[in-house]
Amino acid sequence: MTAAADLLLVNAEVHTLTEPDTVREAVAIRDGEIVRLGDTFEVEFLAGVETDVIDCEGRVVLPGFIDAHTHMEQLGQHLVHADLSAADSATDCVERLRELAADDPGREWLLGFGYDESEWTGTETEPAPLTRAALDRVSEDRPVVAMRIDLHTASLNTVALERLAEALPDSDLRYEDGEPTGVAVEDAAEAVRKRLAADREEMREVLAAATRDAVARGVTGVHDKVRGSVAPRVYRDMAADGDLPLRVRVDYWSDHLEALAEVGLGTNDGTGRVRTGAIKSFSDGSFGSRTAKLREPYADAGGDTTDERADGDPDESDGDERGQWVVDPDDLAALVERADAEGFQLCVHAIGDDAIEETLSALEATADPGGSRHRIEHAELATDDQLERMAAAGIVASMQPNFHRWAGDDGLYERRLGERRRDRTNRFRRVLEAGVPLAFGSDCMPLDPLLGVHHAVNAPTDAQRLSVTEALRAYTAGAAYAGFDEDRLGTIEPGKRGDLVVLEESPWDRPDRIDDIEVAMTLVDGEIVFDGREE
Repeated sequence: MTAAADLLLVNAEVHTLTEPDTVREAVAIRDGEIVRLGDTFEVEFLAGVETDVIDCEGRVVLPGFIDAHTHMEQLGQHLVHADLSAADSATDCVERLRELAADDPGREWLLGFGYDESEWTGTETEPAPLTRAALDRVSEDRPVVAMRIDLHTASLNTVALERLAEALPDSDLRYEDGEPTGVAVEDAAEAVRKRLAADREEMREVLAAATRDAVARGVTGVHDKVRGSVAPRVYRDMAADGDLPLRVRVDYWSDHLEALAEVGLGTNDGTGRVRTGAIKSFSDGSFGSRTAKLREPYADAGGDTTDERADGDPDESDGDERGQWVVDPDDLAALVERADAEGFQLCVHAIGDDAIEETLSALEATADPGGSRHRIEHAELATDDQLERMAAAGIVASMQPNFHRWAGDDGLYERRLGERRRDRTNRFRRVLEAGVPLAFGSDCMPLDPLLGVHHAVNAPTDAQRLSVTEALRAYTAGAAYAGFDEDRLGTIEPGKRGDLVVLEESPWDRPDRIDDIEVAMTLVDGEIVFDGREE
């Protein structure tokens, strides 16, 4: 006799997202595992006395979203401290930080996260990163720090600059008329981030907020990039206490490599909820900051360098017109060789075509790049030849469809790259045609898979645009593959875990407004971790 299921989802539009996508009416889950798919009448035979039966009332059920590139600590900081992501000007940022100061007069450090001056509309002048002059208007006696959305730029008031002076490398501080502007980039920004890192107790609050937000957006798993943080330990504490609502794959910064190797913690080690992922490194910066390493000069080289964009840092005004290396190619090649020899998966940030070339060459030289699931993070300006080589080697393209927010007419990418190269960025269609494994993530800008799917489906050019099914697969099966999880996650099939998202509307029915679709429920291991049906 077949045992009863623990949970039935019936009267649904269940998309398996297998090849080809198959639509069913119902799904049954037992002990966290999918045990049957079919029509409602058939699956209801698995209902027992204690079975929970949920009538989905025609809602769409998909595999849970897996975000292949996140920064959960920073997402939580947005939610716990001042969230500057919706600010439309420097003045707006200052006001939000003043509110934080007024609400908590005993707080020593006033922190804001997520500002993006390239998106500001409430300013009449050319947008530029927040300066110490602006932040001094928040407080002249308490340290104030605002982290840009990309985490590669920190803005400090005078008190914060004085407090952290000895930790900030002068080469990564911006100056005007011989005085620091309060803008810190790269290593200086990282020094600021380390100084502000949460302790174990605060980190639990931060990650609890971030994971709650993630599951409310249908995310059931994240590949989290972690550096110099107690986050991995806190994730494991939360999992042991039953308080971790999603799966976490921890991708450690390369400066953790020796410690991981010494203690014998390798890629894919861990439990069902928390596992070790890849070793993370960089090659270049970003388009917005003119630090992504290009083969040809920036279209606006020699102009103002204060505007910037995702996952990058501002360049110096006298910097290379083709960008700069964050990690020297020889150093990167040595790191790749060392990490691969220790059996680690590698994920390397590379945005410009020159950076992708050096990164790809390093990863191609490893013993089995496809078997190791080595990844290029972003790969925004990959050439046709580079995509063919990635496909031949089996190297994963871990890309962010939400970055198309900067790719419209007269947008940031057009200003930096010109129209021709703008149209060559993030060519998801070409990636799939070349046969490159494609995984989608958000880089937490913002963490919102349906927004990313919307941008992929409605991208500016045919070479950048995907079908609804293809975009959803990249955020489910593609991301699962990038994390060695294709046997247990990413599609809805018997034998896989019950990680599901239920949507209020069908993305196939409204492809022009996928970003407006609401999440009704999120399930991990067959347990409801978010229920928005009554909200």
